[in-house]
Amino acid sequence: MKKIAVVLSGSGYLDGSEITETVSLFIALNQAGAEITCFAPDIDLVEVDHISKSPTGGKRNVLIESARIARSKVKSLAELHAKDFDGLAFPGGFGAAKNLCNWAEKGAACEVNPEVKRVILEFFEASKPIGACCIAPVLLAKVLGKKKVTLTIGDDAATAAEIQKTGAQHEECPVDDYISDRETKVVTTPAYMYGDAKPNEVFAGIFGLAHELVEWA
Repeated sequence: MKKIAVVLSGSGYLDGSEITETVSLFIALNQAGAEITCFAPDIDLVEVDHISKSPTGGKRNVLIESARIARSKVKSLAELHAKDFDGLAFPGGFGAAKNLCNWAEKGAACEVNPEVKRVILEFFEASKPIGACCIAPVLLAKVLGKKKVTLTIGDDAATAAEIQKTGAQHEECPVDDYISDRETKVVTTPAYMYGDAKPNEVFAGIFGLAHELVEWA
């Protein structure tokens, strides 16, 4: 059984991990025969009210929030090392662009959380596959852009243009499909970058990503 590490960024699409994407990733990885372990950085996030879609002024902890989706089984990202796993995966949600990096604020000029950057580079340098959904591929663009990684966030022209600035290559992709870069062992799918997508369409793209990831692993 292959071991896949899943990195979460909170709970809820506006300030953490997108829940449908995360659960889809869990199910698809298990269906592909993988054992998953969840990790998240032990840092604070700015809380967003998911009804008004506005910041509340409060803060929450990313690790504690991620435990909501992981059914309490989540470890600090500091404990994640590529030598212990066969692959790495990031679900989307704005938490990936707010908490794991500050792409939401600075685009291609963003900084990636040091632990997130370390983990991505460890898996890449060990030639172990990495998957990312929705907006999470921007993490890979920023860290691996100079390696000419090819990835997708769907067909959002503005985000794709920012990705190109990192040196990464962007390919358009429908919600129910995925893009594989066999040179860098990176696989990505747009998921809810298509805001009106249906859950089954999101699952279809993530299902393909998960099976590709486990096959490479």
